[in-house]
Amino acid sequence: MLGVFLYIFELKKEFLICLSLSILYLSYYLVEVVKRPELHCRAGAFRRLLEARVPLLRERFWPTPWCVEARLQTVLGSLLRSHLLPPVHYRREVLRLSDGGQVALDWAELEPRADRPVLLVLPGLTGGAQADYVRCLVAAARELGAHAVVFHNRGLGGLPLTTPRLYCAVSHADLAEVLDAVRARAAGPLLAAGVSLGGLILGHYLAERGARAAGVLRAALAVSAPLDVEAGAACIDAPPLNALLSWHMARGLRRTVRAHALAGPELERCRSVRQFDAAFTARHFGFASADAYYAAATLRGRLGGVRVPLLCLQAADDPFQPAAVLPAREAAASARVALAVTARGGHIGFLEGWWPAPPATPPQRTYIARLARQYFAALLAEPLDERAD
Repeated sequence: MLGVFLYIFELKKEFLICLSLSILYLSYYLVEVVKRPELHCRAGAFRRLLEARVPLLRERFWPTPWCVEARLQTVLGSLLRSHLLPPVHYRREVLRLSDGGQVALDWAELEPRADRPVLLVLPGLTGGAQADYVRCLVAAARELGAHAVVFHNRGLGGLPLTTPRLYCAVSHADLAEVLDAVRARAAGPLLAAGVSLGGLILGHYLAERGARAAGVLRAALAVSAPLDVEAGAACIDAPPLNALLSWHMARGLRRTVRAHALAGPELERCRSVRQFDAAFTARHFGFASADAYYAAATLRGRLGGVRVPLLCLQAADDPFQPAAVLPAREAAASARVALAVTARGGHIGFLEGWWPAPPATPPQRTYIARLARQYFAALLAEPLDERAD
């Protein structure tokens, strides 16, 4: 009898411990994890439009409860979407650039109509048209009734190099030619969305071109872009977990360079993004060092030149660009740049729901796609006057 009593007591004790831990985690989740995005943008027409016409910026972001850690959001977000989202079918156009280089433009087109908008998508470091987040943005374009076109940097998308030059964070001259070409092919408004490195290149184009870019683009979106490359460079190599992600990214970069016979023995020894940038990127683009390249690549201090409405979606726990290094004050002083920062989300993660994968979550229902659709729909319906405050 005593043994039965002790057994029941042990069961109750285990139940109470599990219940207490569950309550503690639920309290942590509701208080520290589930929050509205912080919006950094100067009071004025752009901020009013965002607050009135983009509901996600007013709503709490509910990250997947069992996947709130930044690296888990980053890795699982990519794995789940890559394997479960349906592929997109494209029509390829090879664009010859003014210096003899070539890039690939993959078009996901709807039925012809003269006034359809066009969304140009810039993938990340070594990404392409079938990258999971690109498929989400293409789905958002379809919801908008817009054509989508994915821009592959030189050496990506399966194209051979026709000049001995690849791409980097400051390769916005190529983007300018691509935008001119896309604009010549479409009569409707032109939109742009860049992810990670693609968002950084897009930001440089907007900052360098200023008012001239406003004559080309209606609106721009950057997702998980490393806005402060100098500060982010230290974060990306932080051991142990970030260093593993850096190793994975460096492996992809080595593969890209190797495919074009540009790799030497020293590149094969690179085990981090910084090592790769020191051994290849800086030299390839004429910088004295990786630090000199990072100083040229950072957007901090340059956002004031942006004249096209630019929304930057970031996560406060992004392992490569955490909240502490984001240029929040600069965005808060800008009339055309808005920084929306979720409490969780990792790097291009933004997983939400108990099971954040199809069929429960088709690509157009992912957080990235919903924000892109709401944001671009708002700017298409209510273009900002360039002179508005």
